[in-house]
Amino acid sequence: MQAEMPRREAMAAIVFGGALSCLPGLANSAGLPPGPPPPKLCDVDCEKELENIPTTTTPSGLQYKDIVVGNGESPPVGFQVAANYVAMIPGGKVFDSSLEKGVPYIFRVGASQVIKGLDEGIMTMKVGGKRRLYIPGELAFPKGLGAAAGRPRVPPSSPVIFDVSLVYIPGISDLDDE
Repeated sequence: MQAEMPRREAMAAIVFGGALSCLPGLANSAGLPPGPPPPKLCDVDCEKELENIPTTTTPSGLQYKDIVVGNGESPPVGFQVAANYVAMIPGGKVFDSSLEKGVPYIFRVGASQVIKGLDEGIMTMKVGGKRRLYIPGELAFPKGLGAAAGRPRVPPSSPVIFDVSLVYIPGISDLDDE
């Protein structure tokens, strides 16, 4: 005969377990070793190479360095793109990353679905390209972003850094494969 857990205890276990999974910072406060560092698009060698890559500044104040110049198409305004990104505050602390989510982020270029600096920075990239964007505060998060477990706060209108790779442009990159 199998012992059954009362329904109330089962629900409490589910809720409590779910709550713990939402608090990755709890491990650090409990004295447990931190998890692995978040994945990045630009590793240690790439960081060293960035010093030798010229910086381009656009009229809006956005600055970027092309880590890898792609050989595919550039995204036309209004088209969707699939891109991987790692978003950091100055100093390199990651506050968001598509790599941690395991799938590229899909958005429509020029449709204000992302911050202005990312939108502008990706428009001149080519598929297969990888770029570091230095986004001034006025092109980033005017209202800021609150801190989350294991993530730093982004103050209002503060500069941010995005490493971004343009993976593909649905409807255009797909045609190149044929």
